[in-house]
Amino acid sequence: MKLYYVYIVECNDKLLYTGITNNISRRLAEHNSDKNENSFTYSRRPVELIFHQEFNDANQAIYFEKKIKKWSAQKKKALANGDYGLLQILAECRNATHYKNKAGKE
Repeated sequence: MKLYYVYIVECNDKLLYTGITNNISRRLAEHNSDKNENSFTYSRRPVELIFHQEFNDANQAIYFEKKIKKWSAQKKKALANGDYGLLQILAECRNATHYKNKAGKE
């Protein structure tokens, strides 16, 4: 069975990069190599793997990667640290149009 990994690396400048691969060790080595000058991580090496999750379905992995790519760095770090309480707090919508913030709602 082929496995897929959604991962987050922290770059030397503390920026985060989220990706997907079927070979986590090879992909991490690629991020830290000097082969692709146009990659996001090229000028931010070395990178450190701070999170990965394994999937046996490519579509599930792609869905999860797309979802967390939109997250804030703070939310991604909470996931990487296993801080699910903070993750839940950060996931709550706080904008004025959210249903919880409408007049008459509790």
